[in-house]
Amino acid sequence: MTIALTILHVLVSLFLIGVVLLQSGKGAEMGASFGSSGSQSVFGAGGGTSFLSKLTTSAAVIFMLTSLTLAYLSGQPSSSSIMSGKGKSAPVAAPAAAPATKDKADGAAPVVPAAPVQPKK
Repeated sequence: MTIALTILHVLVSLFLIGVVLLQSGKGAEMGASFGSSGSQSVFGAGGGTSFLSKLTTSAAVIFMLTSLTLAYLSGQPSSSSIMSGKGKSAPVAAPAAAPATKDKADGAAPVVPAAPVQPKK
């Protein structure tokens, strides 16, 4: 379901981008009234504005609904897990520290672990 909703969301967003780019700006009506060829000649003289605004509104509503639904679904805990069939295991013990030895070829002093600090009384 999430994959289908994501595909629908992407398609609606691309459609919304296209519809917004088809719309003309506020200054285009002024130029069209003085005799230049109308920028909305594809949709007719005046019918394109309401048609495009209805398309924009419906695409925006669908986009918002898919956005909210995808956000809600992503917050839900998943029902399956890789470790769902495994029981709790005992904690793994830390490996013991190797004893400090002097490397004769190196000539370095042996590494001595620090003694625990006793609290003052």
